[in-house]
Amino acid sequence: MNVKDRLISFLWQHFLLLVSLYIMTFGVAVCVRSGAGSSVISVLPYVFESAGKTFHNVPSLTIGQYTYVMNGILVLGQIMVLRRKFELVQLFQLVIGTVFGVLIDINMSYTVWLAPADIWQKAVAQLAGCTILGFGIAFEVRCGSVTMPGEGFPVALSRISGVPFPKVKIIVDTALVTLGVIASFAFFNEWMWHIIGAGTLFAMFYVGMIVRIVGKHIGWFDRILAYRPGFRRYIYGLARHIYR
Repeated sequence: MNVKDRLISFLWQHFLLLVSLYIMTFGVAVCVRSGAGSSVISVLPYVFESAGKTFHNVPSLTIGQYTYVMNGILVLGQIMVLRRKFELVQLFQLVIGTVFGVLIDINMSYTVWLAPADIWQKAVAQLAGCTILGFGIAFEVRCGSVTMPGEGFPVALSRISGVPFPKVKIIVDTALVTLGVIASFAFFNEWMWHIIGAGTLFAMFYVGMIVRIVGKHIGWFDRILAYRPGFRRYIYGLARHIYR
């Protein structure tokens, strides 16, 4: 494969990654809007965003902005854990984490109309959000690019400790939720149930199940990921149309 083909392959792979991240963040936004408890990755950012709206000494950032701050901390954690074993290419996680945060804010603005009031409405919204998130993660994993910081940190801990990744992932997710609870009491002196609720616990198990199920049935996505000729002709044709 020549340089031009490798470049096209890289751009196509990361375009599909961007689509996958958009699906993931739409699911995250729906979970937040459900009022039944946000997904694990957005628990801490949601608590801090709420605190920023209430207390002047807490930075008034959005959920997305706090998300990429948290992602930066997770990447720093990987560097501290792996030290010389840390691969510089993994710094690309910072870019992915920032894009992820931006897309969360975009989808939060798109879902501002979603405000379920009844318990069954919240449950349906939570189920929908977790399902969408699971689909997005399944596609993101298939893209085979750099992992998200939320997965990269458990991977680093697993490499150093020898503990299987699934167990480390559960421990890290539990720690993030626990920190969210601590922050909730520190800022508001109460458990913020609309942020860390039954839906959060549900998401911890259900999303992983969806990823495993969907992952077995998206072989067609691999073919899209490997698709080259038509895309190349489209780019070349578009370039000729623009510059003729």
